[in-house]
Amino acid sequence: MIKVLIVDDHESLRNLFETEFIPENGFEVVASIGRANDAVAFCTTTRPDIVIMDVCTEDGVSGLDATAKILERFPDVKVIVTTGFDEITYCPRAKELGAHAFVYKTKGIAHYREVAGRVLNGERVFPEAKKIPLPQGETPFTDREMEVLRLLCKHMSTQEIADMLMISPKTVHRHMENMEQKAGFKSSMELVIYVLSNGWINPNY
Repeated sequence: MIKVLIVDDHESLRNLFETEFIPENGFEVVASIGRANDAVAFCTTTRPDIVIMDVCTEDGVSGLDATAKILERFPDVKVIVTTGFDEITYCPRAKELGAHAFVYKTKGIAHYREVAGRVLNGERVFPEAKKIPLPQGETPFTDREMEVLRLLCKHMSTQEIADMLMISPKTVHRHMENMEQKAGFKSSMELVIYVLSNGWINPNY
């Protein structure tokens, strides 16, 4: 029996997962919780084979942060990260952290069981990366530019971004200028407002 830990802030969705991951399908839900901060403790006590981890959980706790902790402590556990938001950075960040799959909640509930089977067979399952639709339709932002933009959306200064990414402030400015040119904005603040107002970056998770 494949043991599953479900982490999601919506009780109704947790209940829906529980109807899919049942013994008849070869699964057992060992715990179903709403806050990602508790996931490591539940992994310690229940030893799941798979964790289905929502990005945005109760009390503003990031499922991505919890994913990193789980994979560090329990390298044999498979983590499927999921979200209901059309956010640009969640999927590549989950992949970089070492998650085994990423699923948008617009997929049917049976899709999660299919993905679970695939990751148990050694696959990594990720959708095609989404890109911010730029007003001028120019070349998409690079991965490094996206890192800078996400930190800008967290209201970090140029020096703070440079320190975080271990690059020079001059390099940060260059990335900002490149993004402004690609998007056709006169300032990085206009760009930040654009991506935040359209929900493409969520600075809280």
